[in-house]
Formats: sequence, structure tokens, C-alpha cells
Amino acid sequence: MNMQTPVKSTTINGVTYNAEAGQRPVRVDSCTTIVELFQKRCADLGPKTIHREKDLGIWKEFTWNDYWNHALWIGMGLRKLGLKRGEVVSILSEDRKEWAYFDMGIQSVGGIASGVYTTDSGSQLNYLVNDSGSRFLVVENEEQLDKFLTHEDEMPSLLKVIILEDEGLHDLDHPRCMLISELYEIGKAADAEDPNAFEAEIAIAKPEDTALLIYTSGTTGMPKGAMLGHENIMAAIEAGARRLAVLETDEQLCFLPLCHILERDVSIYFPLAGKCIVNFAESPETVFNNLQEVSPNTFTAVPRVWEKIYSQVLIMVQEATPAGRLAYGLAMKAGQKRAGYLIGGKPVPAGVAANFWLWDKLVLRNLRRMLGFDRMRRGGTGAAPISPELLKWYWSIGVPLVEGYGMTETAGLATMNTRHENTVGTIGMPIPGYDLRIADDGEIQTKGLNNFQGYWRNNEKTAETFTDDGWLRTGDVGSVNDAGFVTITGRLKDIIITAGGKNITPAEIESRLKFSHYISDAVIIGDRRKFLTALIMIDQENVEKYAQDQKVPFSNFASLCAAKEVKDLIEAEVKSVNKEFARVEQIKDFRLIDVLLTAEDEELTATMKLKRSYVEKAHSHLIEEMY
Repeated sequence: MNMQTPVKSTTINGVTYNAEAGQRPVRVDSCTTIVELFQKRCADLGPKTIHREKDLGIWKEFTWNDYWNHALWIGMGLRKLGLKRGEVVSILSEDRKEWAYFDMGIQSVGGIASGVYTTDSGSQLNYLVNDSGSRFLVVENEEQLDKFLTHEDEMPSLLKVIILEDEGLHDLDHPRCMLISELYEIGKAADAEDPNAFEAEIAIAKPEDTALLIYTSGTTGMPKGAMLGHENIMAAIEAGARRLAVLETDEQLCFLPLCHILERDVSIYFPLAGKCIVNFAESPETVFNNLQEVSPNTFTAVPRVWEKIYSQVLIMVQEATPAGRLAYGLAMKAGQKRAGYLIGGKPVPAGVAANFWLWDKLVLRNLRRMLGFDRMRRGGTGAAPISPELLKWYWSIGVPLVEGYGMTETAGLATMNTRHENTVGTIGMPIPGYDLRIADDGEIQTKGLNNFQGYWRNNEKTAETFTDDGWLRTGDVGSVNDAGFVTITGRLKDIIITAGGKNITPAEIESRLKFSHYISDAVIIGDRRKFLTALIMIDQENVEKYAQDQKVPFSNFASLCAAKEVKDLIEAEVKSVNKEFARVEQIKDFRLIDVLLTAEDEELTATMKLKRSYVEKAHSHLIEEMY
């Protein structure tokens, strides 16, 4: 149903790609499945480092041989315990090397790997395990194990629960639970019994076999399991290598949830092609410290992270001496002038380059070093819209930050800007071998080998997601300019039709609001209403700093949001944004969400995006106040 458009044979990062796109299967270094590529890389690179992880405060290195051996023990152990080809294993853990070991081990013996967010509740875990029919569950520690134990009688399909950390669990005696060390021993014994079985399982894997089951965030109804085959991921790996060059000498930092297709691509699958080193952050809370320690060559994050780094810099500037603030201002002026040429794909005049070199040496280089960006060749952002002004700021300080677009259903990639083909405010051009069209209603629709296989046990939803002629309905509204760059204006389901009949896509207004370092997120309201309003989530750190500087009394987050001075501050930001939009698109009133939200809350996705439907429901009283 989904075929690639023709592309020429080429070699990138040592990987040779098929001469005819449409020719099945996709080949990366002569391999047609993820696990075949994994086997080849481990055989070729055995003693070289692939993973780095902190242990007792010290970064330790782990090789491709470690990767292979642990995946083998896991795969053979699960097989011995009863895992059959086509059955699901769920992984409930923060990012760590074992996540990658399980991912490859499960797929190598024909299983399907399915991640579960660590922020999910016990009842959510229960739903995912039962919906997927998971035969095994991997949990990181005692905290995650408790989610299983509170619902164990409701999960009859599970044969075993495998625990990664034994802290606090030395006395655990449960017939369905075992430590990972026990699984390793079972795997070693199974391998000794049948020495070539693991390789034989890899050899019979087919491109069309389902490799991953990734559950969508479920903003409308229960989450749906998207099935991605080996071919889908291999197509994403191929396109990723073409658009996002990765060098063997590169280091990167893994910190977004590996349940999410973006991080899974960037930190597990793309390194199979690029052969680079992946550093695992200690935890989501230590990301900025780990960033400084690793100083990665490439770094991919969601907009919320890039916004947070920008906010930290503004706070540092505010606290600097007058001379420091002056130097930063002059450096930014030089950086912005240079960035204007770079972003536009134009050569930088010698005078502009020389002025930037001076201020880079005096200010910006030190700033990048403080942030952990001193080796940064390319930053990437996706999973949610990002403000064009924020992108320009990063280019100005010497960090090329490019925006891309993808969904779980497109194996994480659909369009991408690059350092050299970049139009700020767009999501880039379609990736090689991928077709894109704009439907009559403005919906972006795609066709290519990385389009998913369908929803797990849900033929009805699968049929709804594809057009009659085989194109994927993304649900996003957008346009394509003459140069081929794609712009998203919003979600089809989020289009606001005012009482006056005006169609408004709220994403652009929300994105502009979020560029304010006092606003972390916003939801525009106005469907079937006379005018637009907004629910706004303030940036706690920056607004607290403002309140302290202005001597505004507050005792907690709610009282901070209630302070008149804070409301006046946000009102000024809203008025500033209103000037950029037509009268009918301007925000007439707003309310502050006075509860600190985390990924555990229903209103936020795991990638820290506000879920419009949940926010409107949870804060309906604030909405009614405004009307």
C-alpha cells in the first residue's frame, strides 16, 4: 500500500542505500531488519563503546559486545520461559542501557517490544498489559513493581515480571516475579544448550514482522497501540541518515522516554546506522547537569526543554553585572546578524563573520560551554510546535537548532529541516522516499514505507487513519511552499470556529505565547464562542524570580498565580502577542492554571504537552468565568 518515491543509490556514514526506493525491502548496510543490522554492528564493532552510563557518580563505558551478550541472554531467557514469536513484552523503566538490551533481545527472538511510561498509574499499566496481551513485564524498581502488585490479579496474560533493580526487594518471594540476574542465568544456560538458536531467530525475521507496539497518548479516548514493523523502522533509519548526518565520533544524550518513538529512533535505532555513542541521563531531573558533563555533538529534545534552557540563560543575564549584561547584548546582536544569513542559506559577509568571531570568543563560547553545547553540531526539536523566535535565538548563540515533524504512525519521521536546508517556522521538507500532500480540507497526508502497519487489534481505527487510496491521515493542518517546505498551522480537530463563523487554528497563537519566558504553555479557547480566551501555565522559575525582584509576596504556586502583579505581568505578555494577530484572533481574556502540572497529571503528555481536551475539562470553571 505504501511505496517510496524514487531515490538514487548513495552512501552516507558508511551506509549504502538501495538504488530503487520502491524496491522491497529497504536495505541498510545490506540488512533488511533491525535485528540483522544489530547483529552486524555488534560483530563489526565488538570492543568499541556504544553506551555510557553513570554509576556512583562516575561515567562507565559499555561495548557493542556487552550489547550483544545481554540482548542474547535476555532473548534466549524469554524464549526459554515461553515467549513465542509475535507476542508482546512490556518495558516499564526510565532510560538506561538495559532498555536497549531488552529492546534488541525481545525483537531478536521475534517478540514485540512495548514501552510503558514510568509516569503511568497502576490502572493504566493494567490496561496496556491487557490490551497488548503482554506475556512478560519488565519493571525498573520497587516503585514500578508496586503498580503490578496492586493489579496482579487483573493481568492473567503475564507469565513473569522481571525486575531490573533489587534494592528493597531482597526478601521478595513471588511466583510471578524474578530479578534480571535470574533471567540472565536462564539465558546463558539456554544459549549453552542451543548455541546457534539466537542467530537462527534473527535470520528468520522478516521486514514485514511487527517489531514495536507503541501506544499513543490517548488524548481522545483510551490509548491505541500503533504497530511498527522492521521495514517501517528501517525506512526511518535510512531517511534519518540522509537528513541527519551522524558521525562515528559523535556522542549524544538519551533522556526523553524511550517509550516515545522520537527518543527510540534517536537513541536506539539511528545509532545502529551511525555507530555513535549514546550516554544515558541519570534521570529526568539531572538532564541539564548531564548535558554539561557529556557536551554532546547532537542533542534532540522537545520544545519544553529548549524553552527551559533559554529561560535559565535569561535568569543568568538578569543576575549579571551591568558590564555582563552589556556584553551579552552586544554578543547577541552580533549573533543575530550572522544567524540571519545562516538561516536564510546565504553566505555570511566577512565583516559580520569577524564581528561574530570576536563576540563568540568573548561571550558566546563561554555561554555554550556552561550549557553543555560547546561541541554541539546540531540540535533537534520535535513532538510539539516551537516558537520561530526561540529557534533564531539558538542560532544566534551558535547552536544550529532545526525543527522536524513525525508521529508514532510515521515511525517518528515525516519531514525535517537540516542545517543547510532550513526555513524557520516550517517543519522542513519531506524525508527522502516519502510523499506528502495537502487534502482539500487542509489536512497533511503522507505515504511511504515508514507509515505504520495499523492499530493493534483495532481494524476500525486503522481503516479511519488511511484514505481509500492508501495515504495516512495525520490529523494536522498545513501547507507547502514553492520550495517544498511544510508548515503546520494546527490540528484538524483543534480548529476553532467562532460564533461569527471564523475558522482559527490556535497552534500559532499558543506558540507565540510560549516564547515569553514567563509562559510555559497555553491553550486557546473559543470554539462556538464570540471571542478567544486562553488558559495559561506560567513558567514557575522565571515568574518566581520576577516576584522576588519586585518584592511580590507569595507562599506557594497558587498564591503566586493569584498575585495581581503576576496577572499584570502575563497580561502585558498577552497584549504584546495580540499585536501580531488580526482582531478576531486576539485573546480577549485569560486565566492562569494555578496548579503545578507534571507528566503524572492527565493534563500533560509524557513529552510535556498540554492535552487540550483534558485541560478544558479540568479547568472548565475558569473558562466559564471568562465568558
